[in-house]
Amino acid sequence: MTVEPDNAGVAGSAAVDAYLARTPEPFRQAMADIRALLRSAAPDAREALVYGVPGIRQKGPLVCYAAFKAHCGFYPMDPVLLERFAPELTGFKTAKGTIQFTPDQPVPADLILRIVAARLEQDKAKGGRRG
Repeated sequence: MTVEPDNAGVAGSAAVDAYLARTPEPFRQAMADIRALLRSAAPDAREALVYGVPGIRQKGPLVCYAAFKAHCGFYPMDPVLLERFAPELTGFKTAKGTIQFTPDQPVPADLILRIVAARLEQDKAKGGRRG
């Protein structure tokens, strides 16, 4: 995974490191687990802050994730994908663009990997467009 500056000029991985450092446990570990999954699923993607939260991008933003006071969020950045994977998301609170979860009930790793694979295919279809 390569490093990309975010909008504030801080290198992408360093900005994600800083975000995670401010995240209390057990949310920090949940975020670190997602980060590791994303690195394995999209090794050519760049880490960056996407809308102020950690994420990965290639031609455009792929997915992002965040920690909040009482839950974590995983953002596939495509509501159609949430519909596509809805049968596998029972037990999770979802909204137009997010999957909410807690550290003790994380989104299954294989599901995150399949969502990222779908986003990579969508990103590839963008052609030369960069975002």
